[in-house]
Amino acid sequence: MRKPYVLLLPLLPLLPLLPLLLSVLSVLFAAAPARAADNGSWSVQPVSSAVAARPYFYVSADRGQTVRDQVVVVNRTDAPLTFRLYAADAYNTARDGGFAVRTPGERMRGVGAWAKPAKDRVTVPGGKSVTVPFTIRVPADAEPGDHPGAIVALDERVENTGGKVALGVRRAVGARIYLQVSGPRLPALAVEDVRLGYDRPLVPGLGDSTATISYTLRNTGNVTLDPTVELRARGLFGRTLLARDLSAVPAELLPGQRVRLTEPWRNAPQLDWGDVTLTASARDTRESASTSFLALPWLLVAVAFLAGLVGGVLLVRARRARARRSGPGRPSRPARTTPFRRRSSPSARP
Repeated sequence: MRKPYVLLLPLLPLLPLLPLLLSVLSVLFAAAPARAADNGSWSVQPVSSAVAARPYFYVSADRGQTVRDQVVVVNRTDAPLTFRLYAADAYNTARDGGFAVRTPGERMRGVGAWAKPAKDRVTVPGGKSVTVPFTIRVPADAEPGDHPGAIVALDERVENTGGKVALGVRRAVGARIYLQVSGPRLPALAVEDVRLGYDRPLVPGLGDSTATISYTLRNTGNVTLDPTVELRARGLFGRTLLARDLSAVPAELLPGQRVRLTEPWRNAPQLDWGDVTLTASARDTRESASTSFLALPWLLVAVAFLAGLVGGVLLVRARRARARRSGPGRPSRPARTTPFRRRSSPSARP
């Protein structure tokens, strides 16, 4: 299990940039994945049993139980090597869901906190091996289910990358530990946040149309899952546009972990309306999630937008014109009239 660690090489011309480089290195150091149990220079593996060699540590334990085992560090070079030994929790990398382990400076909550090698550092002569005992003390309140991790041998020497940048690497190899704490086993899987992004030609038919389907796959249970994901896309009137099983899926999705995955869709429809459904399955669990899509060529979208804009402007003008024609006119000034005077009749004389 190979694990790169990025550190600063002491180059005098770059001393003024030391604070900036250290901040970058701390991020790279925390994100380094573990990949193999042998990197060609040294290996870390379980002690072989009387029956056969063990590729990993498979441990079943009850709450409060202490488990004892041994790990072998093999030096395949001619010179002696000194390693730092530590236990680490495992997780899925965000990039592809690969199996990775925490670095020594990170907080451990499972195997990394419960397991302890008998030695923190060990020197292995060239061409030789050293066996180191370790214990796993499972807490009385440990959660039932799977707790993956590793025993890691870290070479603290800095290796020059050979480039012009003042960066080097520290390498580590670890033997995986698959610890199962007794109790209810609850497999559960979720598909979340399904999205679809389009890359369409400006003019329909003049170029390829591609889409990218992204989604989050999350293990919501307490056991490690080996999921499969089926992709299905349907268009207008229920036509099947795409149906296939996805290959870029992690082989081991650890409990509580989530990964963001993408899947390309070549020759995606340029004019259609439908939905995309992703169905994830593992032992005793199956979940689906969907998203709708409306595929329209950019030229058609632009023409429709301009037509709507022009139509809206003309409609507003027409309404204003009608309002002016049908509105009440200005009231006319009333005609001037002469006041009426009553004529008095001549009085009768006596």
